[in-house]
Amino acid sequence: MGLWQLLMRLPHCLGASGPPRRLWWSPSLGNISSVGSWRGQPSKCLAYWNQVVSEAEKIVGYPTSFMSLRCLLSDELSNIAMQVRKLVGTQHPLLTTASQRSLAEITELIHTALLVHRGIVNLNELQSSDGPLKDMHFGNKIAILSGDFLLANACNGLALLQNTKVVELLASALMDLVQGVYHENSTSAKENYITNDIGISAWKERAFLSHGALLAKSCQAAMELANHDAEVQDMAFQYGKHMAMSHKINSDLQPFIKEKTSDSTTFNLNSAPVVLHQEFLGRDLWIKQIGEAQEKGRLDYAKLRETIKAGKGVTSAIDLCRYHGNKALEALESFPPSEARSALENIVFAVTRFS
Repeated sequence: MGLWQLLMRLPHCLGASGPPRRLWWSPSLGNISSVGSWRGQPSKCLAYWNQVVSEAEKIVGYPTSFMSLRCLLSDELSNIAMQVRKLVGTQHPLLTTASQRSLAEITELIHTALLVHRGIVNLNELQSSDGPLKDMHFGNKIAILSGDFLLANACNGLALLQNTKVVELLASALMDLVQGVYHENSTSAKENYITNDIGISAWKERAFLSHGALLAKSCQAAMELANHDAEVQDMAFQYGKHMAMSHKINSDLQPFIKEKTSDSTTFNLNSAPVVLHQEFLGRDLWIKQIGEAQEKGRLDYAKLRETIKAGKGVTSAIDLCRYHGNKALEALESFPPSEARSALENIVFAVTRFS
């Protein structure tokens, strides 16, 4: 299910006079729950997330990731497709809807291809318990070919949309993804020992490249397919950007807010809570804490996790998550009230809910 599909369900009367209506529920994510209540509620948050996604899928019509092949290959659908071809070249809205669905599927293909490519194993860091080198090398080949196959299909689908601006937007998003992954990989050799002194501003820039650009530019492209003006496209972009950033921070917070976390569970030392914790402490104190968490040359993540939870990094990350959530809601206020807007708002609430 794509957020860009929900955006396309928003009413087209975007030029309505008067100020935008406020949300009928709390306009501030800070009122959802107090910052002090973030511990021990992951199951409720996950259940709420699943609920709002399910409701959003009902509005869109179907989850694009699980379209029935039997339905797609049926004779009835083939007959419908033949009739729809007669509409090519017209301004019938059915063609716009089909293009928007295609865009959602293309974006999912790009996202999945990136995940597949990220599954490539560094053979230089293999241990004997990981399996035979020959098998791991073969697995890398399969990952590369599979990811490339998905990207090729995505490029073909983009060409069929016959919209050069949409192609440009998705191409630039792919470039951002590659750049973001490059930044992540450049620090991967150090991430299990100590973070780079990047600061939260630099972290935001890198997180947008690797996690926010695709969603933001896909939302903008969805507005372009519906021939909306630049202002509406920018609001869609802002929603996608801040929604993705909020989701990324929520993901980074999970090792610190789960009620039951295994002592052997590791976490990224370049995640948002850790970067914020380091900023509050200062470089020297952070290096000291890293040293205190070392045991026999290995980092004790359980001990370091408790140290970070005792500081301000986790609560600050929750505040930052809600900040981006509020920005996403502000962007949605440019659109008239509708089921689609409510679904998009509920998705933001699910991502920023910590109780």
